[in-house]
Amino acid sequence: MRKTYKIKRILTFILIIFSVIGYGQSNNFKVTLDAGHGAHDFGAVYEGRVEKNIALAVVLKVGKILAATPQMEVNYTRKTDVFIDLIERANIANRFNANIFVSIHCNANRNTAADGTETYVMGLSKVASNLEAAKKENSVITLEKDYKQKYEGFDPNSPETMIGMTLMQEEYLDNSISLASKVEDSFEDLGKKIRGGGVKQAPFMVLHKAYMPRVLIEMGFISNTIEGNKLNSEEGQDEIAKAIADAIISYKKEYYGSGETEIFEERPSQKINEKPIRDTVTPAKPKTISQTVEATQTKKMVDNSKPIFKVQLSASIKRMELIPRNFNGLKNISVAYENRVYKYMYGETADYDEAKKQLSEAKDKGYNTAFLIAFKNGEKINIQDALK
Repeated sequence: MRKTYKIKRILTFILIIFSVIGYGQSNNFKVTLDAGHGAHDFGAVYEGRVEKNIALAVVLKVGKILAATPQMEVNYTRKTDVFIDLIERANIANRFNANIFVSIHCNANRNTAADGTETYVMGLSKVASNLEAAKKENSVITLEKDYKQKYEGFDPNSPETMIGMTLMQEEYLDNSISLASKVEDSFEDLGKKIRGGGVKQAPFMVLHKAYMPRVLIEMGFISNTIEGNKLNSEEGQDEIAKAIADAIISYKKEYYGSGETEIFEERPSQKINEKPIRDTVTPAKPKTISQTVEATQTKKMVDNSKPIFKVQLSASIKRMELIPRNFNGLKNISVAYENRVYKYMYGETADYDEAKKQLSEAKDKGYNTAFLIAFKNGEKINIQDALK
């Protein structure tokens, strides 16, 4: 007995040592898949097509594909027809220490001719259609017990409370946009219509508390008979599940390697703002005239000890030539490159009032989710610090 006890103590000690020095750490890329709605929350229902069932069927198919991929680990917010609080869905991803969070839904509209896919990232938006989509999905919280206390007075019917949500908007925004862009590219390869011309931002509660790159996918409109029937079919679900899985695998390969020979540490450089972002162009490509002007502007900015304000228009994995026609006519465009994501910016001024005017100009040109950023000595700083 004493010998057995000693052996147990030695084994326990070895396990503790291994866990401390990291031998027990997983090198897997972790994905949390979230099937929207569940149980008494049916989601949208049209002509016998039920959102909660379609979302779950697709999520399970996506998970099966990912689980068969090297160094990929999957968990689910739900695998059966159960109701999960919105905040708990995010908590499941957080506890799993997921590298990405993907929430999958179906769309619906009173206009039964509406069709196409939409992919959202977490963000503050005043675009009516984006807010309406968030409002519809966020209304699920009213089905939760004590939701007013749990969500601290959050009102899913009030655009003001949605816009006023506090969040670390920029922390995972660029990586979220990168993932969402890959999803849309996969959908385009299927011949799917992409509504709104690209990735959208909206304040979805299910994304709000997930502390990793996260996207919400509207696979199509079940209110549209043709598109809805396709989504409700085995063939349609297989097709769209593969497209989503391919996008996730592509994202994983780009940021973490193929998984065949590489060993990576968990969640490398995902917090975009952990290191100061220098406003520079990518040195790997020959410079165009626009890029030369941009580099000159950057050097001038770096030499300036006063805070400089710019308007961030968008972030994308795609490199665009810095010419007005690519930016709805806006001139004086610059770009910063960080973690394989391009950040496109408009204007440059040390005058905060002028910066606000430039922000208004950008929004007038259609960049409704643009926001101000600040630099000092070439390094990105908090806007509030710049104003001080």
